Order: sequence, then structure tokens, then C-alpha cells
Amino acid sequence: MPLVTRRAFLAIPLLAVWIGVSGVGATAEGKLPARLTDQEFWNLIDDISESNGTFRSDNLLSNEGRFQYVIPKLVEAARPGGVYLGVGPEQNFTYIAVTRPAIAFIVDVRRGNLDLHLMYKALFELSADRIDFVSRLFSRKRPAGLGPAATAAEIFFAYLQVEPSRDVYDRNLREIQHQLGGRHGFALTSDDVKGIEHVYDAFFRFGPAIQYSSTEGLGAAYQPTYSDLMVATDSIGQPRGYLASRESFNYVKELETRNLVVPVVGNFAGAKAIRAVGAYLKARDATVSAFYLSNVEQYLRLQRGWNTFCANVAALPLTETSTFIRAGHGGRVSRGTALTAELGDMAAEVEGCGLR
Repeated sequence: MPLVTRRAFLAIPLLAVWIGVSGVGATAEGKLPARLTDQEFWNLIDDISESNGTFRSDNLLSNEGRFQYVIPKLVEAARPGGVYLGVGPEQNFTYIAVTRPAIAFIVDVRRGNLDLHLMYKALFELSADRIDFVSRLFSRKRPAGLGPAATAAEIFFAYLQVEPSRDVYDRNLREIQHQLGGRHGFALTSDDVKGIEHVYDAFFRFGPAIQYSSTEGLGAAYQPTYSDLMVATDSIGQPRGYLASRESFNYVKELETRNLVVPVVGNFAGAKAIRAVGAYLKARDATVSAFYLSNVEQYLRLQRGWNTFCANVAALPLTETSTFIRAGHGGRVSRGTALTAELGDMAAEVEGCGLR
């Protein structure tokens, strides 16, 4: 589902591989902050966000079984130290881990996605390592025998053998609520509190076998589980999920701890959110390195929001290396079609909209 033209897929600019760069913000550009205070973080969410919208599912988990496939080309195309934009749930963490931005904005039409990312924020901050994080995410006691070098496959195999614990769930939920409302002092609404509990309860009930439509029964015949997504590999067979290595997990954890993963309520074709992000970045001489769209484009076309979306993207600060990541149908599996990822040159495609 190309944004404007298929030709952009054939002209993705390449840079030297930078995956060895370490340290959050080590190559940060312009005047981007090294961290946001709690008040700055919450004010930024309020200032940028639009009113709550709706979607046909809770979308608690990606249904893009091959979303890692594009990563080898992505790490060549997207410059580190810039700005990441995305939509939806956990696949953003994997793309953040490999593109290494200085700040990330997750823009979704539903406030429920903001609640989901606040839950994740608390869990990243509270967890000592990947194994502790998975324990907290699924309310399961930490199994013995998992060391810091464990693979994602080893971690998830171990947790699939552990039963969920109501005591662990209750304790963790209290800690999540205290972390967000007590330690950070975020002005959560009563709906936010209920939304975070709803999300966390789903991960407790379905565990590592949770799927895109676990809570509502919607979606395609084939839907990967959390375990499936975390043990998936890229196009050259390398596991690149955010839980695949200590380095990837720690990069995202550090960004979250510095309040630099900012969840935003907004429509890609809305009047405020994307443009407000653009204004924030331009004021700080920063540019977008990668923008993950999932399959939102198909909805924008159906809802006649295409031209507005193009204009919103044109208002973002872009360079010749700014890269779209989008979902597409990329292969067959035993139970249906596997969604994969495709890349696109943002500047070239926006120019193709006739808006620049």
C-alpha cells in the first residue's frame, strides 16, 4: 500500500551501518532534550494530543508477523540520533531499538494506546532486566535458570511453563499505579486508571499467548502471539526484537526512564497532533529519522483523509534519509497472510503528493 508512488521503494538512501553506536542521545541533533521532566512530559502529551478517537480493536499487540523483516535495510536508511514517530503497540520498541532515536513520539487515534504505553513505561522503569520485565508484563513468577545472556526464545519458552499469579498481578498493578501517579505525579484521569488496569488485566489473562484480537475476537485468521513476535527474525535470520538482547532492551528502558518515549492521542489526518510534533521538532532543529505507519494509510484513504495526512507529513522536518516504515502483505503462512514491513523515502513521497 504505497503512500504515493512505488518508485520511492526503489530509491531508499543508504548510510553506513551505525548499529554499534551506543548511548541514548549520543548522536542527538539540534536542541533535543537529554531528558524531559515529569511535568514537561505530561504537558507535552496534553499540548500535542487531540480528542480521543475510536478503532475497531484494542490493538494491544501487533499482528504484523514479519515486522522485523525490513530491519537490515532500515538500519542503513534511518540515521541515528534523530526522531522516531510511530503508531500502535509494542513493535515500536523494536524499531526504536534499531533506529536509536534521541526521542520518540507514538501517535495513535485512541487514548487506550496512550494508556498501553504508560503501562509499558512503568514496567520498563520498574524492571531490572528483560527477564524481570517479562515477569511483570505477564504477572508470572520469574523462573529459575535464566541468565542475562538468555535469548528471547529461551525467555519465552520458560515463561510459557509458568502459571499466572493473581498475587503477582495485584502487586504489580499497585506498583504501576504508584510509579505513574505517585512517583511521576502524572495527572491520570479516572478513565486512564481504568484503561491501564484493562490493558494489564489482558496481559495477565492471556499471557505470552496474547494476540492482536485476544480481547475482542477481531482480525485475520493468522495472528502471531507475543511469543511469536519476540522470537521472530529479520530478513537475514537475525533476531532483532526489543527483547532479543540486553542492549536493545536497555536502550528502550533508558529512553523511557528519561521520559523520551512520548505517547500522543492523535489522528494522522487530524488538525493538531502531527503538526504539533513537527513544530516541536523544528523549534529544536531536529528532523525525523523514521516514521512507522503500520497500515493506517488504508484507513486514511477510506476516510478521505489522505490529502490532510500528506499535508501533515509535509509539515514535519525531513531529510533525504527520513524513512517510512509501513505494513504490507509479505508472504503466506499456514493459516493466512503474514504482514511484513516495507520502507519508503519520506521526502520523495511527500513531494509526490504535490504539497512541496
